[in-house]
Amino acid sequence: MKENVNKYGLIGKSLSHSFSKKYFTEKFLRESLSATYHNIEILDESQLNTALNIDFSGFNVTMPYKEKIIEFLDDLSPEAQAIGAVNTIQVKEGKFIGHNTDVFGFQQMIKPFFESQHERALIIGTGGASKAVAFVLERLGVSVIYLSRHPKNANEFSYDDLNDNMIKFNGIIVNTTPVGMFPEVDSYINIPFEALTDRHLVVDLIYNPEETVFLKKAKEQGAKTINGLTMLHQQAEQAWKIWNL
Repeated sequence: MKENVNKYGLIGKSLSHSFSKKYFTEKFLRESLSATYHNIEILDESQLNTALNIDFSGFNVTMPYKEKIIEFLDDLSPEAQAIGAVNTIQVKEGKFIGHNTDVFGFQQMIKPFFESQHERALIIGTGGASKAVAFVLERLGVSVIYLSRHPKNANEFSYDDLNDNMIKFNGIIVNTTPVGMFPEVDSYINIPFEALTDRHLVVDLIYNPEETVFLKKAKEQGAKTINGLTMLHQQAEQAWKIWNL
């Protein structure tokens, strides 16, 4: 009898350097699991419904579809509902249920580094990942503001607004944008790095390269730095648990 193989996949736009396929393929081999993982590249949101109709046992979702995917789902977990972004889809009894494991991943990553002086945070970017980061930080009692190309709300500021004081008074700085990601490794968000101190925690959700120019410049000012690799490992394992509920 042929062994049943469960298929999982990542829905996104540019996936050639994706973490997920390598991570899950290695996990399935290492743990002798009857499963495969596939990249599902789609060019625009009009193809989202078609992607979901592939006969898979679960999906991950990445940029730029974490928010757009919601309208095609049957239900959301409380966290995904609160954040307004989905990165994991559970397929259960023919229904698609959206979850956000970025929350779990970021929380597990930042926990060992979180200190009392980290009461205010500046989040760079306003996409799906930024919402998960804000959700975790606000739950820890942190006051959050955003840096955005197109500020829309009272707590969002433009890059032109950025100054030394904004850096000094926000003990946590988190880059949630793809600026600096492979292959554009020389790019970075140009904040006033000279305002950073050894009391700052600077996080870049990018994991390839392991140390972005953004993190390198922050480290040169004495700041503690973290890349996004731990978060990815944690959120991936959480996704696997959700798919097997």
